[in-house]
Amino acid sequence: MKKQGALKEQIRPLQELETKIEEAEVFIELASEGAGEEGEAFSEAAPILEDIKENLDKIELQTLLSGSYDFNDAIVSLHPGAGGLDSQEWAEMLLRMYTRWCEAKGLKVELADLLSDDEAGIKSATIIVRGYAAYGYLQAEKGVHRMIRISPFDTSRRRHTSFASVDVIPEVVEEDFVIDPDDLKIDTYRSSGAGGQHVNKTDSAVRITHLPTGTVVTCQNDRSQHSNRQQAMMILQAKLAELKRLEQAEEINAERGHQREIAWGSQIRTYTFHPFTLVKDHRTGVEVGQVDSVMNGNIDPFIEAFLRWKARGNG
Repeated sequence: MKKQGALKEQIRPLQELETKIEEAEVFIELASEGAGEEGEAFSEAAPILEDIKENLDKIELQTLLSGSYDFNDAIVSLHPGAGGLDSQEWAEMLLRMYTRWCEAKGLKVELADLLSDDEAGIKSATIIVRGYAAYGYLQAEKGVHRMIRISPFDTSRRRHTSFASVDVIPEVVEEDFVIDPDDLKIDTYRSSGAGGQHVNKTDSAVRITHLPTGTVVTCQNDRSQHSNRQQAMMILQAKLAELKRLEQAEEINAERGHQREIAWGSQIRTYTFHPFTLVKDHRTGVEVGQVDSVMNGNIDPFIEAFLRWKARGNG
């Protein structure tokens, strides 16, 4: 059913395009025959032709999604790097940016794990993005993101540079990867909360360690230990499947990319808030001057450019 839904979503834009082309042809034919007021038919056709061009661009972009897992759901993990409190707040800002992008695209966001800091920002976060081609589009965000701004945590109001890493992996179907239960170490503990009535009084949080690889996954979003365990297993499954793919074939190296230090010189994109506003992707060269718009979820120019850049063999 999931595969069927993805195929229908691929066909739908073509069907809409076909209808618009027929519509435009009618107006152009009327104009060429001189029917109606002078230029009226042409003016009616103009916005339809603009829609056709926009739809063609979207269809062209979809053809760039050719990976085995491009139409899978995505697991997105964020971690602050060099920069202290600024980096922790930067990771939280990126989390909000992706959430808003997903909302605009009609994608569903599930919070799997969130570790907040008492002073500012987050120490880590994991979300699951569900919807059409979630991984195919969000793979563009995998890497180190750099922010330059006047730090609100610096009393001297100096400019600071902060880093945060974004890791994106596709969710895998359960049958695709089986885990030996003997390879797992499962711990339960009390999840963190806001305090007061929100404090969880049971050991509902789950930490699962895959002993052979040392991969650790935590989940504490749900009050049910059973639900947290299921979600943690799903994320672990996806991470181990990703490791297996990386070991199996060189072509999968493009799926994850080289894991670099979350610090200077390793960034894929820089977000400048001061002394001017600019967001620049260092892989594709795409620049957007309205940093506030980008932070509100307008990251499509970067995603589209990345997919074209990857299709040219640069990914």
